[in-house]
Amino acid sequence: MPKIFFVTFLMISLCINAQQTQNSVDVLGKYQEALHLYDQNQFEAASTALRRIYSDIDSDQLKSNVDYYIATCAIKLNEPNADEMMEDFIAENPTSLKTNKAYLEVGNYYFSKRDFSKANQWFAKVNTSSLSRNELKTYQFNFGYTNFRTKNYEKAQQLFDNVRNDKEYGAQAKYYIGFIAYEENEYTSASELFDEARSEGVKGNNISYFQSDMNFKLGNFEKAIELGLEQLPKSNARERSQLNKIIGESYFNLKDYNKAIEYLKDYRGERGKWNNTDYYQLGYAYYETGNYEAAIDEFSKIIDGQDFVAQNAYYHLAKAYLRTDRKTQALNAFKNVTEMEFDEDLKKDAFLNYAKLSYEIGNAYQPAPEVLQTYLTTYPNSKESKQIEDLLIDSYLTSKNYEKAISMLEGSRDYENKLAFQKVTYYYGIELFKDNQLKEAKAYFNQSLSERLDAEFTAKATYWKAEVDYALGNYSEALVGYKEFKGMSIAKQLPEYYSINYNIAYAYFKTKNYRLSVSFFEDFIRVERPSQRLHDAYVRLGDAQFAMGQYWPAMEAYNSAIAMKNYKSDYAFFQKAYSYGFVDRNKQKIENLNLFVDTYPNSIYKDDALFELGNTYVAENKDQQAIAAYQTILSNYKKSLFYPKALSKQALIYYNQGQNNEALSKFKRLVKEFPNSQEALQAVQTVRLIYIDMGEIDQYASWVNTLDFVEVADSDIEEATYEAAENKFLENDTQKAISGFKAYLDKFPNGRNSLKSNFYLAKLLYNDGQQQEALPYYEAVINRRSNEYTEESLRRVSQYHLSNKNYSKAIESLSRLESESSFSQNVLFAQSNLMKSYFELENYDRALIYAELILSKNIEDEEILSDAKVFIARSSLKVGDEKRAKTAYEEVSQMATGRLKAEALYYEAYFKHQSGNYQASTEVIQDLTKNYARYKEFGVKGLLLMAENFFALGDNYNATYILENIINNFEDYPETISEAENLLKTVKEKASETNSSVEVNRN
Repeated sequence: MPKIFFVTFLMISLCINAQQTQNSVDVLGKYQEALHLYDQNQFEAASTALRRIYSDIDSDQLKSNVDYYIATCAIKLNEPNADEMMEDFIAENPTSLKTNKAYLEVGNYYFSKRDFSKANQWFAKVNTSSLSRNELKTYQFNFGYTNFRTKNYEKAQQLFDNVRNDKEYGAQAKYYIGFIAYEENEYTSASELFDEARSEGVKGNNISYFQSDMNFKLGNFEKAIELGLEQLPKSNARERSQLNKIIGESYFNLKDYNKAIEYLKDYRGERGKWNNTDYYQLGYAYYETGNYEAAIDEFSKIIDGQDFVAQNAYYHLAKAYLRTDRKTQALNAFKNVTEMEFDEDLKKDAFLNYAKLSYEIGNAYQPAPEVLQTYLTTYPNSKESKQIEDLLIDSYLTSKNYEKAISMLEGSRDYENKLAFQKVTYYYGIELFKDNQLKEAKAYFNQSLSERLDAEFTAKATYWKAEVDYALGNYSEALVGYKEFKGMSIAKQLPEYYSINYNIAYAYFKTKNYRLSVSFFEDFIRVERPSQRLHDAYVRLGDAQFAMGQYWPAMEAYNSAIAMKNYKSDYAFFQKAYSYGFVDRNKQKIENLNLFVDTYPNSIYKDDALFELGNTYVAENKDQQAIAAYQTILSNYKKSLFYPKALSKQALIYYNQGQNNEALSKFKRLVKEFPNSQEALQAVQTVRLIYIDMGEIDQYASWVNTLDFVEVADSDIEEATYEAAENKFLENDTQKAISGFKAYLDKFPNGRNSLKSNFYLAKLLYNDGQQQEALPYYEAVINRRSNEYTEESLRRVSQYHLSNKNYSKAIESLSRLESESSFSQNVLFAQSNLMKSYFELENYDRALIYAELILSKNIEDEEILSDAKVFIARSSLKVGDEKRAKTAYEEVSQMATGRLKAEALYYEAYFKHQSGNYQASTEVIQDLTKNYARYKEFGVKGLLLMAENFFALGDNYNATYILENIINNFEDYPETISEAENLLKTVKEKASETNSSVEVNRN
């Protein structure tokens, strides 16, 4: 290297080093100036100065210090990203001596931002050994406070204890240590610390509030009131609410309920909600001051309570309900108390009240007798036991639980119990009779008659036992009963007496004692006003006189029936026309029969009339008119009982006229279509005579050999077999008669006596309780051409299908019964049950047609009338006509009993609810649950409706309690339970808006 170049290079290097040294000196000077500004708390100026020299710093250590101070200034200046700057410094300089200071500064930064959770995290990292005394005490207070705010009271107290004697932080530290003691229920210690804090100048901070609350919790209620009243004017809204609660509860515990109410009602709750205890205290205060309405309003907001407070609240709620005459609500509340185990005395007294109310107003949850019996079982030594026992017996009667009542009363020697036994067995007999359990009903009527203590019930049981005998076909026994009833002195005062002559007349009629039957029908007719029974009495009077050969009086009776224009009189008209033949008035007979055919073209007696018309024409030697009359039967009535007879009559006319070929054709057709019939046997004999007259006996032999008349060949055996069965039937030897008729039908299914055998066998089996086995025999009768047994068989078949709810089949037999009956009672039976069957099959328009048809008749039977009206109501509901349904149910309610009355009451309550008349709706349901509790279907629906009423009235307690009982106790009614669950969710959601104790399932 040249020397000159080296010298030059050296000089340049020296200049550069000198310059760098000078720069370093300048940077350090400016750094010191910036620190001076920092120490003077001029953080913005210091930060600016530090930032200016940052690019000139070539020392990593110095840059680290500058980063620290810039971040610290940002914290002091509360810049938005100050925490990030300090966190960056700590991350980049983990070994710096200033890192510990950085932890402290970040902690203080978050502390100033009131982000105590983050402040707590940074304070926890600080090493306190390097802190100055002032830094340490500030750190200990701030760190203590962050732990206090994050509810780490143990750590907070340790830190506060370090500065509790410091002049700057001591008073505040004592306040917070006192609050921690307050929170941990160390009230004595807390009170002392609060007193010290107050004496050292701590103001506000709710000291008076806390001291009032602590005195309350320590039982120093007067002091709590004093401190609370002192603080009340100075407090904010939230504190004022809490102080009102403390003062109110203190007065409550001092039993100054009027003062308690004044403050308790101004409590605003936690987050705007009260809890069950809050409502209980105010409710109880109102109760003790006699303001029962206000007490109810508060107690009823406690729902789903399951503790001592709730049990006590519900007990006093029940008492308040009693004081305000709300017995249904009281029953609910008392029942609720009995289901809780926290206070046995309350439970026992509630159970007594619950039992008495169940008897008095009814109980929709469980039968009143069951409640009373449970009380006796649970508290056998109660001084109220005798009274409850008396109520129990009576409740079985009012609830119509007759079997239980009978069980309790049997064997008692007490006069009152024997009297009750006579009544309850009678009532049970009536119930069984209405359910068509005739033999069972008779047994209970006999039991009632075993205790003849009450003349009225003796007479009633006698009458209804006779009705059972009549229904069973025991007409002679029925007659004895009717006459015994009529002879009783009290009978004339009873409604049953009004129809007694009618019943006796029918019994005589059934026993073929027509003379006495006429006498009693005439007695009945003299006093009866126009009605269906009067019309029927005229008809049966005519029948009885006809049977005795008194044809002119019979025709007068028939004419009286025909004159009643609103009733079906085709039978009477036919009988009148028929009667003319017995008084040698064939001309009038023919005129009336032709008039009958024209007047009643659809009558079931038209084929009868045509046959008699033909017979009368024969008697008058008018063969062509006779043949024409018979031919009308053959052309239009192929299933008629008179079809084979008409065919036989035509054949005989042709035979008598010498038209042998025509006669043979008719007779052979008869034999072919009706083998084994009486007409067929006569036809075979007549054909034989014709062939003899024609000299063609060989043709007769050929023809007769084609006939398979086993029954004819065995006619003696057949008759003997039938007579053996019939004799047992007449002797009332039921089982042997059944066996005999079955044996006959097995051997001669199409025999001459097969019709009667099928009918008698069916009747025996039916009356013996074997309805299903009787069915095919009744069907065998009704599947034959119309006969004297068709009507009763159709009724029995209909009853069978109705009892088995096979409504389509029932309609088939009922429709025939309606059109083919001669007895008006059977027509009415058919029409009323067609109405029911069409309803069950959801053919509501047809149901309405039949209901209106029944109501158009002049019927006195209130049960049938109420049935018709209830089906108008039901069908109207189904087709959406609620106005008509409401009117119909109102009419039903005036006359119905039993299940129909329960239904009518339910819908009365329903329509009142629909119109917003909730209280009236609930009162109707009370009637339903008291008097018709056994009709569970309407009872549970009524309960649901009652819950809806209470909810609409703002009574969430009763709404909730009823709904929960439906859900838990009526599993047989899933649809109602589903509705109850939905409503319960709604009620609880509404209640939870103001009551924090109410839990709502949001699923």
